[in-house]
Amino acid sequence: MTLSSPSAPSHVPPESGHGTEKNHSGDPRAVQLARIYALLRLTLAITIVVMLIWVVGDVLMVIFAATLVAVILHNLAGIVERRTHMPYWLALGAVVVVLIGALTGLIWSSGPEISEQAVKLRTALSEQAHNLRNGMGDSSTGRMILDNLPTTLGGNEATSGNSGFGSLAGSMTGFVSSAFGAAGTLAVILIAGLYFAISPELYVNGMLRMVPHPYRMTARELLLTAGRTLWAWTAGQALDMTVVGLLSFIGLWCIGVPLALALGVVAGLANFIPYIGAFVGAVPAVLIALSQGTREGFMVMGLYAAIQFFEGNVMAPLIQRHAVQMPPGLTILSQTIFGTILGIPGLILASPLTAALLAVADRATPELKEDERV
Repeated sequence: MTLSSPSAPSHVPPESGHGTEKNHSGDPRAVQLARIYALLRLTLAITIVVMLIWVVGDVLMVIFAATLVAVILHNLAGIVERRTHMPYWLALGAVVVVLIGALTGLIWSSGPEISEQAVKLRTALSEQAHNLRNGMGDSSTGRMILDNLPTTLGGNEATSGNSGFGSLAGSMTGFVSSAFGAAGTLAVILIAGLYFAISPELYVNGMLRMVPHPYRMTARELLLTAGRTLWAWTAGQALDMTVVGLLSFIGLWCIGVPLALALGVVAGLANFIPYIGAFVGAVPAVLIALSQGTREGFMVMGLYAAIQFFEGNVMAPLIQRHAVQMPPGLTILSQTIFGTILGIPGLILASPLTAALLAVADRATPELKEDERV
């Protein structure tokens, strides 16, 4: 079942408030009051959205993550449906069975080894972090850095808790993690995503019913655009993660770094977050390599630099031809903003969310004329 997307206007139609100005074109005061009313209404709407994100941001991130899962399942089922001509529900069931089977096979064949290496990796990283902290404590510069780092990052500066509304926001946004835990939240995301994918038209049509009738076709086109963009971004990022993970594992194994498989998995998963994930995935490998010797540490740094050069100059351009092209500055800025407001979930989901918002904004606004461009 694939939702068709008939031709729709390339930008959102003008607000109905313009008609009010036309009706009062002879009364400048009435026109001014209408403009002030429209501005206040827009300000109120923006304030409500910001407050909603601040208070229940974690819940919104769970909903968006479930939507992302639904988009993946829906498009995979659509591919199977077109290739095999089987009903959509049967194609979706086949996709779910194949994914569960692949995950079960991976856990059965490599699960014990990955788990063992993950435990060793955690122990080794804890030891390296402890040694690094002790080494920094022996110098005045190191002590100054530690005194300005929060305790969550291994420093000495205690972070003060929020009070008042900040405390309320923190308790509300932490509801999901405190009530369910990471495993429970993941289960909620997967189950909700599956239900979204089973009958996507039910939820999309429900959203469209809340849109005023003159704008429904435009809203429908914008929703479809967001869905196509999320699928393109996810498919491209999955390919990118796979290549980075395999190259990291092979390179670390050739160098002789311990726990190469676990470090390769970490590098691949961390690459889900563009740019920042590259550094996050490289740090554990460099720390482990430095425990083997300075030479191994520099070799691992060179390896990850080469992988990122290949990923940024060869893989990314090839992927962006068929997927989503996002400006690097905007990507990093969105990660900073969403990570600051929503924490780790916001940092992880910042890129697909920004890609969808950019696609919707591009579809909803008219292109610049030649004389309007900078």
